[in-house]
Amino acid sequence: MKKKIALIFGITGQDGSYLAELLLKKNYIIHGVKRRSSSANTERIDHLFDSVNFSNKNFFIHYGDISDGTSTLNIINKVKPDEIYNLAAQSHVRVSFDIPEYTADVTAIGALRILEALRILRLKKTKYYQASSSEMYGLLEKKKSLNELTPFHPRSVYGISKVFAFHAAVHYREAYGIFASNGILFNHESPRRGPTFVTKKIVQGLVRIKKGLQKKLTLGNLYAVRDWGHAKDYATSMWKILQYKKPDNWVIATNKETTVKEFANRVAKKLGFKIKWKGKGIYEKAINLDNNKTIIDIDKKFLRPTEVDFLRGDFSKAKRLLKWKPAYNTDDLIEDMISSELEDF
Repeated sequence: MKKKIALIFGITGQDGSYLAELLLKKNYIIHGVKRRSSSANTERIDHLFDSVNFSNKNFFIHYGDISDGTSTLNIINKVKPDEIYNLAAQSHVRVSFDIPEYTADVTAIGALRILEALRILRLKKTKYYQASSSEMYGLLEKKKSLNELTPFHPRSVYGISKVFAFHAAVHYREAYGIFASNGILFNHESPRRGPTFVTKKIVQGLVRIKKGLQKKLTLGNLYAVRDWGHAKDYATSMWKILQYKKPDNWVIATNKETTVKEFANRVAKKLGFKIKWKGKGIYEKAINLDNNKTIIDIDKKFLRPTEVDFLRGDFSKAKRLLKWKPAYNTDDLIEDMISSELEDF
């Protein structure tokens, strides 16, 4: 039986690494795309392939960038994949306020470049997965679970760019018959999360404080509500989405809500801290009751100019049709992240 070929843009990221692991287990041949950098950035996938020679018999890496249309088209033409997963993006929401043009070029137009390559090359049998985001929903009139029919009102250039990429996938599906599906992924974390994302920042910071390597942790909006799942579960959903009989749009979430503050409280409790919160607004802080020292405080530089206050996803469509549901809950996620962080000590 002929092995399926998958091309993953963003393979060196959190999601790309978990997806590559999953597809290798399913006997795929994997082709991944990475940007050229003077320092190695393959640490999330070094266990999967020969990072010196950039290959093994089922795993190949190509230099490229979805901000470069020529390299994107050439790689797709060379690989001629059965499935393309676009997980590449400038994915940090707060940073998108600082570098909006770059964010739009990579996150929005980058997706268009892949879809246009599929059209030009007439790869009608290639299935395309677009990693869409819950940040597309943005401003909400009511705090309710969000589904595939909920209107978008993004509150950052990142969110705006993801809306563009979402509609580009729908357009190429309808106009050119390309099998293009959107996975609207709510927040998903793991031990492989980058250190500037809030969940990793909380876990890493509190572990370092516990080990005496850091005095305090500084956060932004404590009351943002998010639906946090495990990236490993979400990688499974990506594959299931492209195995479905027709292209469509899918919400992937846990339908559970947690504030940043509650997430920090759970991490602190699992690490044995006894904390008490004092103050309000940017003056709110958490006191370590064992020594009466501040271990968490707030800095307005970590606040967004426009905030998304509430995100909780309704994944009932994916549960019903894809037979997908999350295996990890928030506490499982926290325990996995803490255990991984402690392994470094």
